[in-house]
Amino acid sequence: MKNFGGPVLFLDRDDINTDEIIPARYLTEITKEDLKPYLLEDLNLPGFDPKGPVTRAARVIVTRANFGCGSSREHAPWVLEVNGITAVIAESFARIFRQNMFNCGLAAIELPKEQIDRIFSHAEQADVSVEVNIETQTIVVKDGGNEETFPVTVSPFDRALLLAGGWVDYADKKY
Repeated sequence: MKNFGGPVLFLDRDDINTDEIIPARYLTEITKEDLKPYLLEDLNLPGFDPKGPVTRAARVIVTRANFGCGSSREHAPWVLEVNGITAVIAESFARIFRQNMFNCGLAAIELPKEQIDRIFSHAEQADVSVEVNIETQTIVVKDGGNEETFPVTVSPFDRALLLAGGWVDYADKKY
């Protein structure tokens, strides 16, 4: 089974749109891999460095409400995928973006604001990591010696997509 987790990139803002995830000027690239250097290039967030070590090491993004709003392009989850991001945890997602994440085999985990706030309370610590267990439907946040667990709900169909590796692999196994 695919591991959903690792080092965290905290993006403390609502309404991060698909043009900020992958700028439209790069949509003519031929392969998913060609998109890789442009992840979050146009994201305007104080102190954020899209080319920095924290961004490059991240495997999980924790953010606020309405992540992936804007256009419905698949390039946004693709650029996350080729950069090793396996999960995004947010208060909410734009509907099409959320489904594109699951279709690509990436976890789009929604949690209530209070729990997102609690996860953000770990942001100032060094070496914060998150593990998303799809089978047990839990998230474990670790920083140093501290550990906090949160329950999550992933629908049976979305869980099947994740466990299969995405829509194409799911369809190959089912049809």
